[in-house]
Amino acid sequence: MSTTIKVNGADLAIDGVPVHTTVLDWLRDRGLTGAKEGCAEGECGACSVLVARPGIEQPTDWIAINACLIPVGSLDGQEIITSEGLGTSKNLHPVQEEMAVRGGSQCGFCTPGFVCSMAAEYYRSDRTAPAGEPCDHEHGPNGFDLHALSGNLCRCTGYRPIRDAAYALGDPDADDALAARRSSPPPPPAATRLAVAGAEFHRPASLDDVLGLLADRPDARIVAGSTDAGVEVNLRGVRAPLVVAVDRLAELREFSFGPDQATGAVGRGKNQIRIGAALTLSEIERLLDGRVPLLGQMFPQFASRLIRNGATIGGNLGTGSPIGDTPPVLLALDASLVLASSRGERVVALADYFTGYRQTLKAPDELIRAILIPLPLATLTAFHKIAKRRFDDISSVAVGYCLDVVDGVVRQARIGLGGVAATPLRATATEEALTGRPWTERTVREAAAVMAAEGTPMDDHRASASYRSAMLGQSLLRFYAQSLAVEGISA
Repeated sequence: MSTTIKVNGADLAIDGVPVHTTVLDWLRDRGLTGAKEGCAEGECGACSVLVARPGIEQPTDWIAINACLIPVGSLDGQEIITSEGLGTSKNLHPVQEEMAVRGGSQCGFCTPGFVCSMAAEYYRSDRTAPAGEPCDHEHGPNGFDLHALSGNLCRCTGYRPIRDAAYALGDPDADDALAARRSSPPPPPAATRLAVAGAEFHRPASLDDVLGLLADRPDARIVAGSTDAGVEVNLRGVRAPLVVAVDRLAELREFSFGPDQATGAVGRGKNQIRIGAALTLSEIERLLDGRVPLLGQMFPQFASRLIRNGATIGGNLGTGSPIGDTPPVLLALDASLVLASSRGERVVALADYFTGYRQTLKAPDELIRAILIPLPLATLTAFHKIAKRRFDDISSVAVGYCLDVVDGVVRQARIGLGGVAATPLRATATEEALTGRPWTERTVREAAAVMAAEGTPMDDHRASASYRSAMLGQSLLRFYAQSLAVEGISA
């Protein structure tokens, strides 16, 4: 059976294409050269394309992703649009038209990527002009969210005309084919098996198939959004003999908020939030819709919208990185993980999951099925990310806070840390210094001194050990000041 991808309405075969070929290289080999390679690691957005994905509020959403990161097999049976498919020089798409008339294109290298990211936001179903509310500096009068372009880098410093073009966009016309396409479901995931030159790519049809495959081949590389694996392929030349895609498995895309009526299954029957490991960060953000304020603070600071459109929460935890943004937040939320294998499922506390630098409790034949967050949530929360850039950067230090303060006394404290040790960790000494004590400046200053000594920070190109320690202590003081501001109390 032929394996194909529908590109700009035409079915193109991927039979015989080397397994580790990226969608970007495959498109360019076929003459679709609008998408370009600028960084090969998802930082610049010059490679962005639109993919039809299951929608949150409608059957299909057009999602912009980095074509430089994902293997071509990941899109078998799927539908994508490149900048060439949006419009032509004689019949410009509205996004292309606004970019042209407002001077949004200078050297032009990155323009097709900007156009695709902008088009995804143009077609966002809940993009509406704010009613009687002043716009902030990150949202336009037409409801355009500038974070949609946070993963696109203009090398000509032409950001103002690009922003002007974004803010000038209206709503899609009634006869807009891509807007109409949203009312029909996207293509279902195709069970795929490619074998070329000694390497294999599999997209199993079910979770049981994946677990059976892992039992036989525990060396398989599991990928979802490929935002981490794709960098290793592009920049480090990693070529895993077997790649297994799990991003579209229904069993890994479940979501529930509140009392779970199901019992008898691992991790069920509790008052909790259950998040499937293969849900992307963007999907989780929209599904939660602000109901977990701590995660809501983290999402805009996690890489860029382009990355969050592909990156999954299970993938971020699966790498075991000590500088990931989700672990400090989930540690503060007292999260647990459901690990699945052909031997069954088990629940492990995230606080016990990390065992060493990029090492975890997860066995080679296991994968993360779901993340569990207990309810009710803490009343006082915050996420602090210290990095060199405000957005789209890697943390030097990341801190997640969850405190329950009752009648001015800290009844419970959970603090997750990232970037200050070989693993993400709980600031247990600081938690003990806060618990049972009044939530006052004196308590916080004493606890801040304890927090500055948490972990084993080191010197590297992002920050020095002394800076990281100082930022830990300052973070707690900042959190205290923020809590007073919320209550309307002057510090």
